[in-house]
Amino acid sequence: MNEPDKHGAGCGRVNRRAFLGDCGMGFTGLALGAMLQREARAQEPAAWMPPDGRPHFAPKAKNVIWFFMLGGTSHLESFDPKPALNRYAGLTVDESPFGERVTQSPFYRKNVRDFAGVPRSLMPKIYPTQVGFQRHGQCGTEVSDWWPHLARRVDDIAMVRSMWTTDNDHAAQLQFHTGRHIFDGFHPSIGSWVRYGLGSLNENLPQFIVMGQAPGDCCGGVGAHGSSYLGPEHAGVPLTVDPTNPLPFGTPGAGVRQEERRAQLALLRELHGLTGATYPADPTLRARIQSYELAFRMQMAVPEVMKLDEESAATKSLYGLDKTDTQRMGRMALTARRLVERGVRFVQIYDDGWDAHSKLKQNHTTRIGQVDLPIAGLLQDLKQRGQLDETLVVWATEFGRTPGAENSDGRDHHPYGFSVWLAGGGVRGGTVHGATDELGFHAVEHRHYVTDVHATVLRQLGLDSHRLEVPGQKRLEIDFGQPITQILA
Repeated sequence: MNEPDKHGAGCGRVNRRAFLGDCGMGFTGLALGAMLQREARAQEPAAWMPPDGRPHFAPKAKNVIWFFMLGGTSHLESFDPKPALNRYAGLTVDESPFGERVTQSPFYRKNVRDFAGVPRSLMPKIYPTQVGFQRHGQCGTEVSDWWPHLARRVDDIAMVRSMWTTDNDHAAQLQFHTGRHIFDGFHPSIGSWVRYGLGSLNENLPQFIVMGQAPGDCCGGVGAHGSSYLGPEHAGVPLTVDPTNPLPFGTPGAGVRQEERRAQLALLRELHGLTGATYPADPTLRARIQSYELAFRMQMAVPEVMKLDEESAATKSLYGLDKTDTQRMGRMALTARRLVERGVRFVQIYDDGWDAHSKLKQNHTTRIGQVDLPIAGLLQDLKQRGQLDETLVVWATEFGRTPGAENSDGRDHHPYGFSVWLAGGGVRGGTVHGATDELGFHAVEHRHYVTDVHATVLRQLGLDSHRLEVPGQKRLEIDFGQPITQILA
């Protein structure tokens, strides 16, 4: 006769835990990971307890919408006007009046000249700016003519023109989000730190949601919205803009009606009750039981968020849903607004295709034309609804583009000086902070490493990154960054 194991099953039989684990509920992985992690922490010694979900000090913002342009947007054709590029176009950097100052920098000597001191061909000629700039708003901030809609929102925006990072390849995507070079391994992303530090505002929705095409494996992959040692429940949850399947691998299956789903849940609750009574001290089983109910709540709540038809025609037009070119980003931006309205802490939106090594003008006019209206529409919509004050919007990219030409009509990767901007959530709009040199080569005034953006976001949410330590996990001082206080109200 087969002896039952400790979970109540004999040889050749399915035990209760396996049955509950394989019961076909579809989307349980992320929810289960979260529950298991919480249960495990409950068993840990009191010497370390995770944050209790309360901010360290009074927050200025409740949530974050984070736009990230993959490939590297040219700061020189977007937010950092450099007339000198036109004045000295066709000259080498050495031949320009700024040559000595630029070429004596450690970066230039290492990367633009070879070890014999002979000029290499990374930036043979200064490439003129491909678009004009105009002043906008009461603040008079200069924005390129390729961003006409966003230019109208500059009085709400704080521009930071002095960012820098160290990865000259596309793993800068990972570095911008984690603060670490890809050779340092994987570390928690900014979204996961927010999710880790703050409690849930809505138990029916993930607190860290990701939309758009994520970085490829070459560039950190899901690590750009991953949680590393913080645990899987703090990683970003992918969401698509397809209303028929917004949670990849998370739908109950084709043809399963909501009534059927509720009946399944009712049956599982009954089984859970029986099994929980038999094994009341089993934390893994308890977490699995809870995960099913969390998964069901998500499956009910997320599709409701995606019902963009509920929005007025004017609102949909504001986001560009009525135009083919802007529809994709418009759906993501409008969905992001609906998510933060419902309590999601951090919404990360990727947009790919900005790597303009050639045909920069064609590339950037196309890419900007697809995102300018929706992002500007989001800022306007949040403001007119009174939500911009509590929602911090961040626009960033992995690096800028070189002042010199590549392939005659493009620009190369450039991590030594580029621009980002922030709006809402206690940010002082109409501000320009920091500067690059005359050619847009180096950040020279109020220089900020990428983790300064992280520290700024955390501060506005009421979190001190130094107080988010995890025992046994060594962090460097640069990991924490410094809040960019000059752009805060």
